[in-house]
Amino acid sequence: MEHDTNPQPEQPGGDAGIVCAGCGKVAEEKPVTWAFSVEGGVRHHLCDDCARANIRAIEGRLDSQWW
Repeated sequence: MEHDTNPQPEQPGGDAGIVCAGCGKVAEEKPVTWAFSVEGGVRHHLCDDCARANIRAIEGRLDSQWW
């Protein structure tokens, strides 16, 4: 049995889908255009709008090897 080292945060209402950490938007299926990060072992998803609004902060956290 595989152990998930990056569990999803608790979703409101159970398995309602993936929830945006920024605005709370819910996606029923895994959205391929959403961004996500792993912080403290927990995945945080950002919808397209929130990712776009916070792109500078997201890029600022990348290691220098990405530049």
